[in-house]
Amino acid sequence: MFTAQPIGFVHSPYQETSAIPKGLGAKHDAEGAIELLREYEPGLADIEGFSHLYVLWEFDRADGFELVAHPPTDEGRPHGVFATRSPRRPNPIGLTVVELLGREGASLRVRGVDMLDGTPVLDIKPYLSSVPAEKLLRGWLAEAEKARE
Repeated sequence: MFTAQPIGFVHSPYQETSAIPKGLGAKHDAEGAIELLREYEPGLADIEGFSHLYVLWEFDRADGFELVAHPPTDEGRPHGVFATRSPRRPNPIGLTVVELLGREGASLRVRGVDMLDGTPVLDIKPYLSSVPAEKLLRGWLAEAEKARE
């Protein structure tokens, strides 16, 4: 087991969870920044060549966890927490894909933030996927989206 330590923090327009777009059709186009701690800046070498990044972060303001979530996206129907993006997880780890807009020293300008301002960042990885779009399945979310059409 390891103890995660933040490598940096998110600068986001969101001060309250209620302000973050959620649900079907939610657009995550807010711009923000990921400010790494200075000692991690060398780890950003060559990151500018990637258009998108995975950001692993901590739901640092989540309280406890539930193994069954009731996402409003699906009219509150129950789903296993691992089939949702609920913040109330056994290990409060978030994953977001952001578009890299630029880098200035230890700061990355990004689009697509869905985290609260000040959220601790645990890791950053280049976004790479070899899964063709036609092979991706969206599970219960696809059903909920279809029901709203």
